[in-house]
Amino acid sequence: MWLYEKKLEYPVRVKNKDLRMAKNIITQYGGPDGELSASLRYLTQRYKMPTGKTKALLNDIGTEELAHVEIVCSIIYQLVKDATPEELRAAGLDGYYSQHDNGIFPIDANGIPWTASYIQAMGDPITDLTEDMAAEQKARTTYEHLIALTDDPDVKDPLKFLWAREVIHFQRFGEALVDVQHYFDSKRVF
Repeated sequence: MWLYEKKLEYPVRVKNKDLRMAKNIITQYGGPDGELSASLRYLTQRYKMPTGKTKALLNDIGTEELAHVEIVCSIIYQLVKDATPEELRAAGLDGYYSQHDNGIFPIDANGIPWTASYIQAMGDPITDLTEDMAAEQKARTTYEHLIALTDDPDVKDPLKFLWAREVIHFQRFGEALVDVQHYFDSKRVF
């Protein structure tokens, strides 16, 4: 079990309401390449990893992705805090408001709800680690797009932190892939 420290991994202090930006950022919560999908993907895939080292890596990164869910949701919440129904309607969030008020619900930027079909787990460690590297690259690119969509430094700052973590996770999965390939190669006896 984990010890939960009741603070965000990275602080979020958004001062200005921006419903348009919240509508875009929510994809990193409930979208196919978002933090929720990543955390569940890695925590599911860990069971088929052939070494304790790779199991631990997927567990650690999967758990960290849950911390990123908290950061993303905090950004969204602060961007929509105290928004009126009229403001939400003007931002194209009236359908969202009718179902969820100002609450946070896992959808993508187009309003499509999160689905378990976003989780990739083939059961083959090499395939899964390759998929994980691709997932981290897609998340990195999405963060780059989100950063380009805002001028608010209070929004950009945690997005840049999350972007940097995607880069590190990609590198760790690459190292894990090499380790797993070496593990499988060393088991062959000719």
